[in-house]
Amino acid sequence: MAEFGDLITAVGECGLYQKLLILLLSLPLLLNPFQMVGQVFLVVEVPYHCNTSWIRAVGPNLTEEEQLNLTLPRGADGEFEQCSMYSPVDWDLDSIVAYGLNDTEKCINGWVYPSEQPPSLLTEFDLVCDRAVLSDVSQSIYMAGLLIGATLFGMLSDRIGRRPVFLISILIQAVFGLAVAFSPHIYVFMALRCVLEPLFFLLATEWVGVAYRTKALMNAHTAFAIGQMAVAGLSYGIRNWRLLEIAGSAPMFALFFYFWVIPESPRWLVTKGRIEEAKKVLQKAAATNKRSLPPELLEQLKPEKEVKSGSFLDLFRKKHLLKVTLIMSCAWFADSIVYYGLSLSVTDFGLDIYLTQLAFGAVELPARLSCIFTLEWFGRKKMQSILLLLSGLICLILTGIPEDQATVITVLAIIGKFTSTAAFSTSYVYSAELFPTVLRQTGVGLSSTVARVAGILAPLIIPLGQYHHAIPMSIFGSIPVLVALLCILLPETRGVELTDDTGNDQPPDEVGTGNSEIKEEKKKSKNVNLSQRKTVKVREE
Repeated sequence: MAEFGDLITAVGECGLYQKLLILLLSLPLLLNPFQMVGQVFLVVEVPYHCNTSWIRAVGPNLTEEEQLNLTLPRGADGEFEQCSMYSPVDWDLDSIVAYGLNDTEKCINGWVYPSEQPPSLLTEFDLVCDRAVLSDVSQSIYMAGLLIGATLFGMLSDRIGRRPVFLISILIQAVFGLAVAFSPHIYVFMALRCVLEPLFFLLATEWVGVAYRTKALMNAHTAFAIGQMAVAGLSYGIRNWRLLEIAGSAPMFALFFYFWVIPESPRWLVTKGRIEEAKKVLQKAAATNKRSLPPELLEQLKPEKEVKSGSFLDLFRKKHLLKVTLIMSCAWFADSIVYYGLSLSVTDFGLDIYLTQLAFGAVELPARLSCIFTLEWFGRKKMQSILLLLSGLICLILTGIPEDQATVITVLAIIGKFTSTAAFSTSYVYSAELFPTVLRQTGVGLSSTVARVAGILAPLIIPLGQYHHAIPMSIFGSIPVLVALLCILLPETRGVELTDDTGNDQPPDEVGTGNSEIKEEKKKSKNVNLSQRKTVKVREE
């Protein structure tokens, strides 16, 4: 049987076909950040106070200032309290002015917002005072939806194929993302966002050669970074939350032509015994790359033995897969808790949220692109540990910075966003290489599921800052520091060919310390394959 790596080499390890595929897989990621962090801009903080229009019945000629002075208590800072009011009484206006009001209660008739403020989730659904927590709960429910989707779609991708699952994800993003804009109630808003599914784009890694896997994933990830910057610009220009939702979701409908152009993974097809389909897509790729596939090489594309379909339980039954599954799940959890902890705290850093989000998006570009080089120079294991360690340490440093140092806090947060983004990108590459083809999406889906648990917790941890400002960052910082130590136990996968089946309890071989050694391994592999082909011909004769 021909090694699949030989076929990819013959087709072209990263030719025009693969580059076009990576571009197509990247386009949806331009819109994905809108759902991930866009809610920060849907719930923009504005001044508000209790609706005390009851007093207009006895004092219709009162100015707004006089009305507020008579009906709202003031806090220790001298400002009107936002969540309490003086209890209404059946007195005439002169008595109210003469004696004043003393009994207070929570707002009973809603709240008043600036009239010039465009509609937002906060003003339309009254996400203030006791209801303010619904905003964080909504973000957590969205992450819960991603959790369910990551598990279900990961297993489906290994069962029915990468292509159909990717197309279904795009359809769901388009339909339900647009439906969110027409939510009549906050609970409908939450329910619709819960249905939004994650996008799986590991298809790119199965189409390119060993030396190009990192580049393929990182180039796709740069689209996500560009999307983050676009979120800031889009949100700054469109302040009406419903129009903003439409602008962030509707363009996904333009990608429906993917149904005719996105190919299936030939590596997955081979593991399922669908050899003829694999040959067709490989021949199409070779033609696009202006390469020719030797007929004898295609003829060898026959499994020597049946490749067993992977089971979810194999991730825990096989000793080497159990270690990989547990540690990578912890790594994804740590990546997610610090990444979303910083991303969703953008309103707490004291500077303009649009500029801060723009900076957060801008810093993701070099963070992701730098992984192309650092992962090849230093390896996956070292970079995963170092980046998690740095992310955690920066969060812990933030706990000691005074709250009035907004500029210092923002700069450190941006550095933390850089390292956490690079750590997250590293996890995608590392996971794709550690899990075998028959369980690749299942394994990455499970890791992503654990990451969504962290995504659910992050918005709920942020409000703990009301008790002490250092609590959230202490949590966001300590977890990645601990997990960084666990990553040392993982095998190195740089320069190693992707494995297809679950093996016999043996982890991937650790080879290579640089691109030169990867090339040397390829030369050796080619020589071996040539000798094998000669042997096959002699036997046939």
